Amino acid sequence: MDILDLIKNRRSIRHFSSRDVENYKVDKILEAAKWAPSAGNLQARDFILVKDSKTRDKIARAALNQGFISEAPVVFVVCANRRRSGERYGFRGESLYCIQDASASVQNMLLMIHSLELGSCWVGAFDEEEIREILDIPTGVSPIAIIPIGYPAEIPMTPPRRIELHEDRW
Repeated sequence: MDILDLIKNRRSIRHFSSRDVENYKVDKILEAAKWAPSAGNLQARDFILVKDSKTRDKIARAALNQGFISEAPVVFVVCANRRRSGERYGFRGESLYCIQDASASVQNMLLMIHSLELGSCWVGAFDEEEIREILDIPTGVSPIAIIPIGYPAEIPMTPPRRIELHEDRW
């Protein structure tokens, strides 16, 4: 599939079939995440793979009761490694670069997921401290995205898109 077609056809999936995701597909998703650009090539992002149904249920509750998260057979929690980026770049690394690193990885993951005929949704609404506790995430590392992955049970309609381009200045 052409990359622009892939981008245009990807949708946020919130209903998953019960079919398991093959391990080789999980590996390909991680491979895509690994190759995302990062500030200073520090790769200041970490990934937590969750397959356990009880843990997925806890994550769904911590994500403001978004039950579709626990429907997905695979869930990734993508974290910004503030410590790693901050060691080289100080405050800007801790507050921005590591989040950009993690976000670039998430976008690569979403595109790879779609190319593998799987579905996902970038979930940003969650109680960070609760997720940190559930997954025992260390200090200096912050969860920034929850990515449930599975075979789509339905494909939503294409929403309208807009672009606001400001040339030279706002």
